[in-house]
Amino acid sequence: MPAEPSQPHSGTHTGRGRPAATPAQALAAMDDLIAASMVGQQEMAQRLGLNVTDLTCFAYVIQAGEDLLTAGDLAARVHVTTGAVTGILNRLERAGYVTRRPDPEDRRRVRVAAVPSAVARAYTLYEPYYVRLNTLFVEYSPEEIAVLTDWFTRATTLAHAYREELRLHDTDPTPRHPDA
Repeated sequence: MPAEPSQPHSGTHTGRGRPAATPAQALAAMDDLIAASMVGQQEMAQRLGLNVTDLTCFAYVIQAGEDLLTAGDLAARVHVTTGAVTGILNRLERAGYVTRRPDPEDRRRVRVAAVPSAVARAYTLYEPYYVRLNTLFVEYSPEEIAVLTDWFTRATTLAHAYREELRLHDTDPTPRHPDA
């Protein structure tokens, strides 16, 4: 649900010339970022021939690097069942994005590795955007970046916890329309 409409900036500025903002304005700005990111991820996924969930899983595989994830690790990160991850991995493997490797310590488990050519395709698409984001980060002090990182991390944890809470308390699987 979108945040309440925000009030215009008061003209008061904080350090480094930034306008003062209220929590409501921050929430509205966050909602705008989330909406832009959701639409952007959908477009990026389409360009890579994936759906958004598969792209998200592939991103986690890339993020893990040489510390290869198990299917269970991936399920926990994406907050889906291991059965759902099996389907995702099947699609990613067929599309040439990942390979499965036996776990050297437990042959019953598999580890998921990104295919280098697929990583290169994703980087080609995302790199110009990440360069722009890093240029934006340069405008912030190390202390401000620490606050942003803390906020992003804590907000992500909060989002996952809230989704889990909704799942645990939802006894009626029927989707509800807001006007119902």
